[in-house]
Amino acid sequence: MKELVVLSGKGGTGKTTLTAAFSTLAGPHIMVDSDVDAADLHLLLHPRVEKTEPFFGGNRALIREADCTQCGTCRQLCQFDAITDEFVIDEVACEGCGVCVAFCPEKAIDFPVQQCGEWYVSATDHCPMVHARLGIGEENSGKLVSLIRARARELAEQRCLPLILTDGPPGIGCPVIAALTGASAVLVVCEPTVSGLHDLNRVSQLAAHFKMPVLICINKYDLNPTITNEIRRSAIERGENLVGMIPFDPAFTRAMVQGQTIFSYHAPELQQTIRDIWREIMQSDALSDTTPELSIPLYQHNKGEHQ
Repeated sequence: MKELVVLSGKGGTGKTTLTAAFSTLAGPHIMVDSDVDAADLHLLLHPRVEKTEPFFGGNRALIREADCTQCGTCRQLCQFDAITDEFVIDEVACEGCGVCVAFCPEKAIDFPVQQCGEWYVSATDHCPMVHARLGIGEENSGKLVSLIRARARELAEQRCLPLILTDGPPGIGCPVIAALTGASAVLVVCEPTVSGLHDLNRVSQLAAHFKMPVLICINKYDLNPTITNEIRRSAIERGENLVGMIPFDPAFTRAMVQGQTIFSYHAPELQQTIRDIWREIMQSDALSDTTPELSIPLYQHNKGEHQ
């Protein structure tokens, strides 16, 4: 079983749009949306939820009024001003650090685990999908990413699916590390801008730290040929594989506004470009023994199982 994680150094590079397009080409596979802080792959793939599970990922302090002597120790120690003058915990301000719990002389503060979001197993027209939604202002997104990746791998093993295609979060933080560790390869989608080149270098360094094979796709490459050439040179110097370049095309935006992948929209030249990129990805050393592109999807969403 192989896993391709699609990343970007910043948001808005076209990562999710491209991942959704790949899903129509990938043959038997399972999709994972690991951008749990701002999940939006469902807007293009329209998953039908088959299973919903709660995600418990953090703790919140709770003062027991009957046992509290209002000594003020907790208010003095709280660095987030999360305890009011009436000795009630402000759930929004509380960061769940547990200092008040540890130092309360009366042991009058409970520290229960809180539900931070939900994760789902769904069906799409092309594949099963595992995705999640984190609550507003909630943390532990890295833990949730690890959870849904593990569930996706279990499901892929059960259904004998040879490929996991993961839409990763942007940046280089904890959720990104949770999304890429243990994967077969990383595809970085970047734009030819000064900030795009800077963020690409950061993601490449992160992947190199974990010894992950890096593939690069330049989106809107024709907007700045100078930086496009610089990206190509830096990829060669680092030994990274440039799998393709996509020109600027408003069809991407028009399809996205209509909630469609580019393969549901009339854009034959752009579709062929993406097919060529997918072929290059699947022929890369890290993924070459995975099932290649299939013209007829083997996943039957109406039955909810792989045939």
